[in-house]
Amino acid sequence: MRADLDPNSTFRSDPPRVRLVAAFAAPFDNAVATARTCYTSRVVTPEDVAKDEDARALRDRIARSTYEAGHHTTLQHAHFQFTLENVSRQALWSFLHAHPFYNSEQVSQRYVAVKPGLVTLPEMPAPAAARFDACVARMHATYAELTALLLPVAAECFFQVFPARRKSPDAWQGALKKKAQEVARYALPVATHAHLYHTVSGLTLHRYHRLCLTGDVPAETRLIVEAMVAEVNRHDPLFFREIEAVLDTPLGVAGRASETPRPRDPAAFVRAFDAALDGRTSRLVDWKVNAERTVADSVREVLGLLPDELDDDAAIARVLDPAKNPLFAESLNLNTLDKLTRALHHPHYTFRKKLSHSADSQDQRHRMTPGTRPLLAATFAGGREPDLVLPALLKAAPEALELFEARMREVWGVIEDLRSDGVSDEAALYLLPNAYPIRFEESGDLLYQHHKWTTRLCYNAQEEIWNATRDEVEQVRAVHPRLGRHLLPPCGLRAAAGRKPYCPEGPRFCGVPVWKLSPEDWHRVI
Repeated sequence: MRADLDPNSTFRSDPPRVRLVAAFAAPFDNAVATARTCYTSRVVTPEDVAKDEDARALRDRIARSTYEAGHHTTLQHAHFQFTLENVSRQALWSFLHAHPFYNSEQVSQRYVAVKPGLVTLPEMPAPAAARFDACVARMHATYAELTALLLPVAAECFFQVFPARRKSPDAWQGALKKKAQEVARYALPVATHAHLYHTVSGLTLHRYHRLCLTGDVPAETRLIVEAMVAEVNRHDPLFFREIEAVLDTPLGVAGRASETPRPRDPAAFVRAFDAALDGRTSRLVDWKVNAERTVADSVREVLGLLPDELDDDAAIARVLDPAKNPLFAESLNLNTLDKLTRALHHPHYTFRKKLSHSADSQDQRHRMTPGTRPLLAATFAGGREPDLVLPALLKAAPEALELFEARMREVWGVIEDLRSDGVSDEAALYLLPNAYPIRFEESGDLLYQHHKWTTRLCYNAQEEIWNATRDEVEQVRAVHPRLGRHLLPPCGLRAAAGRKPYCPEGPRFCGVPVWKLSPEDWHRVI
């Protein structure tokens, strides 16, 4: 590890802890075996490519030439599974979860209480460090206070949905606490640690290393990626033989590179963006105007039918109506494998969105609806007035809301003081709360959007991302009514298919028979 990335001089907290827990036995030999198989009359095995000196020499020449020529699919076969600890939510959001080529299962702040002290603490002069640490402690104390203040309001909302459960309130205290802490976490700093499993292909790991300076937290990201590479090198010293140097892109460190224009007035950008949303969480800004006809044509092309044999309405119903396409009542997403359902790849939608850092971290998990997330330092408006997203439950609890807003004003004051004292944006903005808004554009085709909208229209989805999804579906219904009428929550799709139980959540049933409601009646607080 390079001296300038010594974690002891970069962070005061424990550095990221990365362990390789599962991997292909011989990933380098496997990559070359796959390459040779393309041009051989039999399947070449990893053992074949390393069996003797001549075979190894050929292996090394093939590995070098295929890498240099950009024939990198051979590196996708080997996968590496890591456990990560002491990693900030900001690093996960900014880098590890900002692209489609990964799989992660991380601890949920919705369902697991956050313990104080588990945060990334960047290195800074002692007086600034003291202010930073005190602010972190205050934010974690606010989380605990908000959880207590929100419990009665969460209970009232919960028992309105489940009135029979009022008879045994103690039995539901665990569920109610989770509802309260789901909202209280909006006060936590994005420096808060997560632990997770993270699985990537060998090619993705090569790309990680090449671009690990990109994003808002290059120092932490570089430590994580270098640790991943080191773990794989211990497993197979050959796999990164052709590894390229880290690329210092124009977006490597926000605003530091001369090629990156500095914003004149981030506050003006924020005002303009929010005005463009026109009161929505997510606003439809672009779409394919002929999407309905294109879907109908595609369905007919799969079936070899003419328009007089299957008209547009019937063709759209054939692919989107769960009564005719039972794949939409399946819990296992089979749509990308089905020839007919792939007709939904053709419609495409782009949304301008504003979500909290917390909700956007959930939104990112839908990897095939990518967005252009911002550099926080470039879009942070500064000042001492907080820029926040407020969840519905918090708005319904005046005492909690007053506490939250007061504490967030303190946080903004500390951030401004740190920046004024010369602390870098990269370090100071670790104090931003989960409630900080992420403003971005996001696109996806109907096939992947359908899967996302279905899962996030469930009343068990996080309230904020549920609201954004409702916004999106409402607007698609307006521009493409024949497509939009089939955009329903899981229970609605199963009811349309006649598959019981309509709710697939079992004991996690939200308590509302949503399949009976029209979209105009979709409303919730918790």
